[in-house]
Amino acid sequence: MTPSLKLCGKRFSLAQPLLMGVVNVTPDSFSDGGRYLDADCAIRHAARLVEEGADLLDIGAESSRPGARPLAVEEEMRRLLPVLKSCSGLGVPLSVDTYKPEIMRLAAQHGAAMLNDIWAFRQPGAQVAALEAARAGTVLAVMHMRRDPVSMQESPEYIDVVAEVRDFLAQRVSELQKSGVAFDQMVIDPGFGFGKTVSHNLCLLRDLKALSSIGLPILAGLSRKSTIGAITGHDVPDQRVHGSVAAALIAAQNGATILRVHDVAATRDALRVWAAVNGSQPADDS
Repeated sequence: MTPSLKLCGKRFSLAQPLLMGVVNVTPDSFSDGGRYLDADCAIRHAARLVEEGADLLDIGAESSRPGARPLAVEEEMRRLLPVLKSCSGLGVPLSVDTYKPEIMRLAAQHGAAMLNDIWAFRQPGAQVAALEAARAGTVLAVMHMRRDPVSMQESPEYIDVVAEVRDFLAQRVSELQKSGVAFDQMVIDPGFGFGKTVSHNLCLLRDLKALSSIGLPILAGLSRKSTIGAITGHDVPDQRVHGSVAAALIAAQNGATILRVHDVAATRDALRVWAAVNGSQPADDS
């Protein structure tokens, strides 16, 4: 049976990875901080990502880059709401990147198909808000993060990063199930770059299939991250496109079924070539 994911009442096949386009409505995101802080700029960017082939959009109004400080709820709402309202007319499901229960409820009220929480719904009140949203059909993206954005990159250590990430995600999925969230309303994310060194990220990418034992779709977000910069030698995130596409392709080969990316068109082309080679997409023989 072909795996699938239900978003906004529509079932999406996961035979090929879905592309989640990133829309940062922030002044300080590591990749494009400030570029789309203006709501109109963010909305135009979102529309462009859909034109390039994004299957869904992930809208975030608070940066979670290393060292980022928490944002007030009121400011996050002010940034998010006009973009969320406008993007609802773009014809693709919307994910909202937040860990605050107030924002989760706001997102669900405005039709968000997914809540993407770097804290895996561990913040006070978040699990209750997530359950309310899930009962209305919203999917929950459960991510692994060591410590918090302020301190997560201060010498992170693991005995076995793959096993520890897998066990954490399995535990959080189990706890959310016990609270009443349906199993098939969750996806898991190993949290590349969130409390992990370059070596940890590479281990996770290499052994991503180990997470498939949990039985849920895997969301992978490596796009333009510092690990790509460390490997390629590019300090400027905009210069990490080619490395990011390569990482996304490897993630897909190793079991990721949702790819969170900044460069939708480039990633889409790479996936089409990969699919054609593997016989899952017909090629034009003319």
